[in-house]
Amino acid sequence: MSMLGGAQSGLGLAERPESRARTHGYVARSSTLPAYQDQASVYDIQTERFDHWRQRLIDLLPLQVGNVVLDVGCGTGLCFPRLLRRVGATGVVVGIDESAEMLAVARRRIADNGWSNVTLIESAVEYADIPVTADAALFSAVHDILRSGRALQNVFAHLHVGAWVAAGGGKWALPWMGGLNLLVLAVHQRYVRDFEGFDRPWSRLERFVDDLRIEEVEFGTGYLAVGRARPVHVA
Repeated sequence: MSMLGGAQSGLGLAERPESRARTHGYVARSSTLPAYQDQASVYDIQTERFDHWRQRLIDLLPLQVGNVVLDVGCGTGLCFPRLLRRVGATGVVVGIDESAEMLAVARRRIADNGWSNVTLIESAVEYADIPVTADAALFSAVHDILRSGRALQNVFAHLHVGAWVAAGGGKWALPWMGGLNLLVLAVHQRYVRDFEGFDRPWSRLERFVDDLRIEEVEFGTGYLAVGRARPVHVA
């Protein structure tokens, strides 16, 4: 189990001089990794073999026509077609990502398909100025975002209470499965900045979601999670 189609993670930090995100006066130093910069144009091909997990993750969201969905760490927009088929022409998908290179691919995808109901926000999720209150949120292969309390606080402040939330990605297998975990490391190290919490990537999400259901897959090297947003106190 590996990348389900997100961005904004990785090991082997590579900083650009400045993030392009300027939200509420914030200018961040970018921590976008090489996999999301110079390899953005081939990201779809590199992760194609995991496409069925993207589909399974999106299938967990009981979306309806007209819904507004946040695709958090949307990357190149690999999940957009599936989300748009579910929410229809009257629905809206809002993609958030801090990688300018990944979003350049997403913009081409939007233009090529003539989608008028997709909005892109180029920003670190922690500081994104989200212009909607959404009915659902998707966290697809975005481990570093899921480990950021500030990012989660910002996202959930822009979800209706009871909104559906789905998250999925890679994780460590049981500790005694050392050989398998070496393979997990090899697959994910380009895409995950910090492996803290990689044994239970959903643990911080639990504070924001009621009735979180977890399914571990691929011998425990991946997971799919779904639940409903609880009320969030906004400071």
